[in-house]
Amino acid sequence: MEPLKDVSGSSPNQTTNKKKNYFAPLFVGSVTVALVLMIGTVLTYTARAKDVNSSDAPQLTVPAVRQHDNEFARVAKAVEPAVVNINTESTVKNPHRHLHRMPQPNNPNNPDEEQGPDSGNGLQDWFDRFFGQQPGGPQEGPPGGGEMTTQSLGSGVIVSANGYIITNFHVVDKADRIRVSLMGEPASVSYPAKVIGTDRETDLAVIKVEVNHPLPVAKLGNSDSMQVGDWVLAIGSPFGLKSTVTAGIVSAKGRNIVPGRQFQSFIQTDAAINPGNSGGPLVDMDGEVIGINTAIYTESSGYQGVGFAMPSNTIAQVFNQLVSPAHKVERGSIGITFSAETSPAVTRMYGGGKGVVVQDVTPGGPAAQAGLKGGDAIISVGGRNVANGDELVAEVSAHHPGDKLKIGYLRNGKQEEATITVADRQKLFGAQLGTGEEDNEEQAPKEGKLGITVKPVPPAVAKRLNLQPNQGLVVIDVKPGSFADSIQLGRGDVILEINRQPVNDPDAFAKIESGLKSGQDVVFVVRQAGQGREATNTFVGGTLP
Repeated sequence: MEPLKDVSGSSPNQTTNKKKNYFAPLFVGSVTVALVLMIGTVLTYTARAKDVNSSDAPQLTVPAVRQHDNEFARVAKAVEPAVVNINTESTVKNPHRHLHRMPQPNNPNNPDEEQGPDSGNGLQDWFDRFFGQQPGGPQEGPPGGGEMTTQSLGSGVIVSANGYIITNFHVVDKADRIRVSLMGEPASVSYPAKVIGTDRETDLAVIKVEVNHPLPVAKLGNSDSMQVGDWVLAIGSPFGLKSTVTAGIVSAKGRNIVPGRQFQSFIQTDAAINPGNSGGPLVDMDGEVIGINTAIYTESSGYQGVGFAMPSNTIAQVFNQLVSPAHKVERGSIGITFSAETSPAVTRMYGGGKGVVVQDVTPGGPAAQAGLKGGDAIISVGGRNVANGDELVAEVSAHHPGDKLKIGYLRNGKQEEATITVADRQKLFGAQLGTGEEDNEEQAPKEGKLGITVKPVPPAVAKRLNLQPNQGLVVIDVKPGSFADSIQLGRGDVILEINRQPVNDPDAFAKIESGLKSGQDVVFVVRQAGQGREATNTFVGGTLP
């Protein structure tokens, strides 16, 4: 029989012989190499064991401390003592509920697009999108709801020796406890801080600590002097790491990162900014604060080269009003609506290619009283030309309520002028949305089983949501932890029905509410705040506890 062959075509015997002839010299070679290596090791060991003369070896010395010619180090050393770490604690009710709503574009002079400074969770959702979960903040609450304490970290900068600190609004928002740690002191030492004032529009806040010695102060610079390409440093406590300094350049100026939102024109930088940097300073090479680090754009909750800081010129204006006796920022308004992005064709038709075309005027508002109408194109404010809505809002809001303003406008191609008395933007807008300061406890009904306070829908809101006169009731307050809060009814929502019964006046609402019992299903038909003329009805409900 012919012997078996392997795949190479050789018989088994031939294959064996070839392997023997091949492996024999390989094995011998391996032994020889091993012996050489072993001998080398022994010889090396013997050489090391002998006394070796090292008298010619130098002694290493550390040079005396000297200052290097480094601008970054100089600036950081000057500013770091004025930067603080902020730790807050907040009590969250029903933390298992998902509260996030996508923010709507808004324009502070345009109620059709604005939800108002205190409505919904739009601003917080925006920061959630930019920052993700903050360090120390829990992702979920205890089973079954209830309350829990959350912690968050941020930064701030001292601007007065007696303890006034500028930080971000979202750092201290809803905080039950604020503690501040100072540079150069032990980590275990912190000071309680109180909120002096906040401004949601610019996401700025002023807090104050009481200490028995003067504090180091950072100097404020002029953000208008910065140019794209200038070096800057970001200082703060990213991820709780105190006194962290990063360097970069000014990448852009006047960056509006939330479409349509006014008063938020940022400095963009590629200096590394991470969660915990919020409220810390952005510093120029003169050691002056030219911005407050506010947000990052990220898809991973970490640094990706795009950060944003509120300019120092805005900071100064806001700070000066927050430390005033009123502890709030007043911005002027003339009571008009306009499109945030006007078609060039519209501008050419109504304004001859320039100005801001008025869509509508608030009934009884300053512009209406001065005779302005929809279709007018505003071309100047106080003698200064305005080319777009941002410039118009900036000019008007910079004036105080009660100021007189000359408004130049075009009507049917003819230039006109009117004198308008500026109104308080918050009061004017709050009255339209039903959340103004005039809504106090004496004027509004008390909260009942549902945990909400309602009032008749103001005409401007009814028009915006395409409602009939005297249709529905607007929610002006929601008690935290209440039934209404648990099903996500919000301020500014308009209730049309409860359990298929129309509610068009507070008495009808009170009668329906008084008849509700524990364990009963309660379903609302609402028009949600922030919708426009194309608003649709939404059903929200749950079982009454």
